[in-house]
Amino acid sequence: MIHSKLLAGLVLGLLTAIPLIAQQRVPKIAQRGVGRFIYNTLNDTSSAASSKILAFPTAGFSPETSLELGVRVFSLYYAKNDTLVNRLSELVLYGFVTLRGQFGAQLENAIYSDKNTYYLLGRARYQQFPLLYYGIGPDTDPNDPALVNSSYIQIRQRGMRRIIENWYAGVEVDFQNLQRVSFERVDPGSFELPAGGTGSTTLELGGTLVYDDRRNVLNVRKGAFFEAAALRSVPAFGSNFRFQRLLFDGRLYRPLGRRNRVLAFQATGTFMSGEVPFNNLALLGGESTMRGYYLGRYRDKNLLAAQTELRWLPFGFSRRWGGTLFAAIGTVAPTLSQVQVDRFRWAAGGGVRFLFFQKKDVYLRADLGVTREGTGLYFSLGEAF
Repeated sequence: MIHSKLLAGLVLGLLTAIPLIAQQRVPKIAQRGVGRFIYNTLNDTSSAASSKILAFPTAGFSPETSLELGVRVFSLYYAKNDTLVNRLSELVLYGFVTLRGQFGAQLENAIYSDKNTYYLLGRARYQQFPLLYYGIGPDTDPNDPALVNSSYIQIRQRGMRRIIENWYAGVEVDFQNLQRVSFERVDPGSFELPAGGTGSTTLELGGTLVYDDRRNVLNVRKGAFFEAAALRSVPAFGSNFRFQRLLFDGRLYRPLGRRNRVLAFQATGTFMSGEVPFNNLALLGGESTMRGYYLGRYRDKNLLAAQTELRWLPFGFSRRWGGTLFAAIGTVAPTLSQVQVDRFRWAAGGGVRFLFFQKKDVYLRADLGVTREGTGLYFSLGEAF
C-alpha cells in the first residue's frame, strides 16, 4: 500500500527552481505574482540571524482522506538573532481540508530561549478524518484493517531548563482526547472493540531529562540528542484509564570526511503498563520512524526501534541538491519479555533533498520507504530525525 502526503506546492517549487536558479538574472516569469513568490522563496539569501516566516499552499493525497488542500506556515529564528550562542528555533503550523469535508491542524515547536536556558519542545494537533486500525500486537493482518472515524486532539509539551552544559530537565504533559469514534470493517462479525474504542480522554504528567547539543534540529551536522521520560496517567476529565509510560529516544550524528556527509543513528523505546486506550499505545511507522509503514501499522504497549541514515547534504557536484539512504528495524509487544527477534520488521529506502533556506542550512526532503508490505512516499521540511 502506498501512503502519500504530497506537498504539491513544494514539488511545484522544486521543479520550477531548476530553470530559474540556472540563470544569472531574474527571468520575466519570476518578476511578478506566483512566479515571483516561488523564485524569492527558493532563492532566499537572508542571513542566518534574520527571522523568517513563510506561508505557502500545499496539497496532499492519501487513501483515507482523498485530496487534501491546506496552508503551511513556519518560522525559523535565533533568539535575539544570536547565531553564535543560540540554537535555531522552529515553529510550524499546518492546516488542511479534504474533498470529503474532513479537516485538521497541527502545530510543532522546538523553541530555545536566549542563551539556550529554556527549551520548549512539543506539538499540538487536531484532526477529524478516518485512520486505519490493524489491531494490537506484532502479528496483525495487513489485509483487513478497520477504518476508524473520530475527532482527535493531542497536546504534548516538554518544558525544560538547562541544568548543566547541554543537559535539560523539566516536566512533560501529554493530553489526548478521542471522541465520536466509530469503527468500519468489512467483516464486523469477529471484531472486538479495543480499550478506548468508544472514546477516551487521558492526561499524563511526568518528568523528562534531555541531553541536546545539536545546533540545528532540522539538519544536524554533528552532535547528540537523548531523552528519557517517565509519565503517569492522572484520573481527570472523567477518564477511567490508569497506566504508566517510560520512554527513551537516543540520536547520534557524526560527520564523515567532508562536511556534506553525515551518518545519523536513532534508537527509541516505549514501555507501558496498565490499561491503555488503543490511541495511546506506541505506534510503529510513519514519516519519522520505519518509513514505508503506515503510522500505527503496528501498535502495542512496548516498542523498540532503531534506524540509521547516510546523508549527502548537498551532493559534491551540486550546491543545493542532496540525498540520503536509510534503513530501520522495529517491533512491538505486549510486554518487554515477549519481544521476539523474528517479530522485528524492516524498512529501507532513500530520498532526495533540496536546500530550501540556504543560510540556515534547512532542506526539503522527499523520501521513499520500502517494506515487505509496500512503500510509502513522504515530503516534508527538515530531516526525519
